[in-house]
Amino acid sequence: PAAMLRTTARGAMRAAAMRPASAPARTFVFSTAYSVAKKMVPKISATEQAALDGGTVGFDRQIFSGSVSLEGLKKKYSVALTAEEQAFMDNEVEQLCEMISDYQITRDRDLPPEVWAFIRSRGFLGMMIPKEYGGLGFSAHGHSQVVMKIASRSGSAAVTVMVPNSLGPGELLMKHGTQAQRDYFLPRLASGEIIPCFGLTGAHSGSDAAGSMRDEGVVVERNGRLGIVASFNKRYITMAPIAGVVGLAFNLKDPNGLLRGRGTEGITLALLERGHEGLRIGSRHDPLTASFMNGPVQGEDVFIDMDQVIGGQEKAGTGWSMLMACLAEGRAISLPALGVAASKGVAASVGAYAKVRKQFKVPLSDLEGVQEHLARIAGTTYV
Repeated sequence: PAAMLRTTARGAMRAAAMRPASAPARTFVFSTAYSVAKKMVPKISATEQAALDGGTVGFDRQIFSGSVSLEGLKKKYSVALTAEEQAFMDNEVEQLCEMISDYQITRDRDLPPEVWAFIRSRGFLGMMIPKEYGGLGFSAHGHSQVVMKIASRSGSAAVTVMVPNSLGPGELLMKHGTQAQRDYFLPRLASGEIIPCFGLTGAHSGSDAAGSMRDEGVVVERNGRLGIVASFNKRYITMAPIAGVVGLAFNLKDPNGLLRGRGTEGITLALLERGHEGLRIGSRHDPLTASFMNGPVQGEDVFIDMDQVIGGQEKAGTGWSMLMACLAEGRAISLPALGVAASKGVAASVGAYAKVRKQFKVPLSDLEGVQEHLARIAGTTYV
């Protein structure tokens, strides 16, 4: 009887545990757990908050909610090239790919002069710049397809084309620049007369640039003109060694209140042309033995006129939100295009090798274990 009572008691306890808790009990448990977790999780940094404020919610809402519909994507976005984009793919892009030898580029650590000339003269550096400024005015999809095709021949050549169209100051100028800045820079960028770079990453700041940036500028008045005296130490800046204009991000301070309500303290973006007094573009970096241009940008007590701030004085202090709104071009279009090109290259090379390589007197592609891996490669790349 005692054993039966113990068994019955345990069964009752299990049954009680399996019954849904009352609403007050659930609230207490979840609120307590949330309070504990909130103390353990780091607070949102200034970088993350600016990214949240600078973005919008689209298809990602459906992904995180677990209710995904492709119909909305199909209605909102077109994945078809325009006639001009297709013609560019069939002609200029094909010609460029025929000119490229990745072996030669890797050996020489640079693109051949004729390839540089072709890229500049055929508009590859101004794909995203509107036609009224001399650019090609391509869509994001067209831009992606061009970069992906070039990357199938050479990753370094693709990065050379990619950066001025996505990580350079072109889009920042189109969305936030003054009319005078657009008129001066955009035609030169579109024609390849000047090649841009953008100095964001520093010795101590990378992804958390807003939170850990040590490059600073102070608002001053010099010879009757309002400006900024900035010191900066940027590194890993793609295209810097050959750049004709440098986009620069720094943390602006205004201890004397000289802005007078026009602009604020905070991350600020400016454009400095090569040869600007105090601007130094250092020796070339060698990241991962890649052959695209990369190097440091430095300066101490460099005077920057307020007219050189992207968007003018009114945009001072708003640089991080500007960057978050524009960097999507590189992070969501150009870099994935490089990844897709790499995946397609893997699918083509591995599939071909599995067909010609034989073991046990049969091609590797006939072996079920190999077929499973090939199917996964093809599926994740093309489906």
